[in-house]
Amino acid sequence: MNIQIFGKKKCFDTKKAERWFKERRIKFQQIDLVRFGMSSGEFDSVLRAMGGVDALIDWSVKSPEIDLLRYTDDRRAKEDKLFDHPELMKTPIVRNGRQATAGYHPEIWETWE
Repeated sequence: MNIQIFGKKKCFDTKKAERWFKERRIKFQQIDLVRFGMSSGEFDSVLRAMGGVDALIDWSVKSPEIDLLRYTDDRRAKEDKLFDHPELMKTPIVRNGRQATAGYHPEIWETWE
């Protein structure tokens, strides 16, 4: 298993995800999403695993960019905005090869073991 956890420093769910993997002694790579972002290949892989860009957007963020994304139907424009502003993504993004989740989902991670 090659687990990557993309998260924000002050995100409670990211810390819970890291703790979940540590308790099970599963090695993971931690990446600060706001500071380092994702490569375009990682981003595309996560989008495919999530089933689209809308599942990756954190709609609870108070930001003018989120307000614009709410009323945009252009999928490509949403993807570009999200790639350029990773702080708008729902965290933690936990990736295992071609599988990925956004948010805290230990019930899915258990099936990866």
